[in-house]
Amino acid sequence: MITSKNIHLAFKLNGISFSFDDLKEVAYSLIKEGEDFEVAIGNFLIDWIDDSDVIEVSTSGSTGVPQKIKLKKQHMVNSAMATGEYFGLKPTNTALLCLPATYIAGKMMLVRAMVLGLHLECVQPNSNPVQKIKAVYDFGAMIPLQLENSLSKMKHFRTLIIGGSPLSNRLISQIQTKKTMVYETYGMTETISHIAVKKVNHAIKKTTYFEALPNIKLKIDDRNCLVIHAPEIAEKEVITNDVVNLISASQFEWLGRFDSIINSGGVKLNPETIEAKLNEVLKQSFFVAGIPDPVLGEKLVLILEGSVDVLAIQTTVAQLKSLTKFEIPKEIFCLEKFIRTENGKLQRTKTLSLALK
Repeated sequence: MITSKNIHLAFKLNGISFSFDDLKEVAYSLIKEGEDFEVAIGNFLIDWIDDSDVIEVSTSGSTGVPQKIKLKKQHMVNSAMATGEYFGLKPTNTALLCLPATYIAGKMMLVRAMVLGLHLECVQPNSNPVQKIKAVYDFGAMIPLQLENSLSKMKHFRTLIIGGSPLSNRLISQIQTKKTMVYETYGMTETISHIAVKKVNHAIKKTTYFEALPNIKLKIDDRNCLVIHAPEIAEKEVITNDVVNLISASQFEWLGRFDSIINSGGVKLNPETIEAKLNEVLKQSFFVAGIPDPVLGEKLVLILEGSVDVLAIQTTVAQLKSLTKFEIPKEIFCLEKFIRTENGKLQRTKTLSLALK
C-alpha cells in the first residue's frame, strides 16, 4: 500500500531527486531562503512529513468565509493515484506547479509528484505564470485566468486540467485548435481537489458532462444537488450545494449553485446558466446576482469589471436570443476591480456589496 511516507524513486523537485528523509532539509531551505510561493511549498512539505495522519487546509472562501478542515494524508495519496490512473501519468513524466501551495490544488500537485514519481517544476503562481517557460510538460493545472493568459504557450503542455471556476464558452472556443488536451475539473477542498473531469477540446462530440474519477459514485438529494460517495478520499458522503443533471452514477451536468438561485417574481433563475449565455457576447469579467426589490422580491442585476459603455452593453444583452425575458438583467453596475481570493476565485458576495455602495 502506498502511503504518505512513500516517495517515488523517480520524484524530482526543480530537477533534483529527493527521498522522504531529504524533505525536511528541502522544506527548511525553502522557508528560510525562498520567495513567498516557495515558503508555502516548504510549509506544506513540513506538514507532509510530520507524524500526524492529517493535514489542516483552508477552503478557498469563494462561497463564504474560509474554513480550516482536516484531510487524511492517505486520502490525499489515494486522490493522487486516481488522477494518475485517469490521465495515464507515469514515473518521470514532467509537471508544472503554477498554483499556490496554500490551497488544495497546489498541495495536490506536490502530492501527485511525490506519489507518482513526476518531475515537478515550480514557478511563481501569478496570472501569467508560463510567460518565461521553455520546457515542455506532460501535465499541468491552472485556473481559467491563467489559461487565458497562456494561450500562446499551450504548446508547452500535453495535458492541462483547469479548475477554480467554470470555463467560459469564449475561452473554450479559443482552445479548440490547440494540440494540448484540456480538461475542466469539478471538485472542492473537501473532496481533495477534483473528483470529476470534462474534456473541453479534442472531443468526438461536444459534451456538457463531467465524468467521475475511479472509485467514485454519484447521486442527488431532494434538492437535485450532487452527493459524492468516495470512501477512498472522504470518510462520509459529501453533500454539495451544486445543482446537477445526473446522467448516471459516474456522469453529471453541472447547472449551478443551489444557494445562488434567484427568485424574481416567482421565477427561479440560475446565475451560472445565465452567465454561460452572456459569455457569448461579453468579453470582460462579469457575474449576475439578485438584489432586493420591493415588487419582484429579488431582481436580476449584472456586475461588470472595468469601465464600459453601459448603454451599449444593455443593447447587446437585450438582443441575445438565448436569454429568456426573465434572464435579461434589470440593472447594470460597474466596478473597477472585482474582489478575488488568493488563488483567483471571485468572491461574489463581497464584490456585489462593493458594487452596490
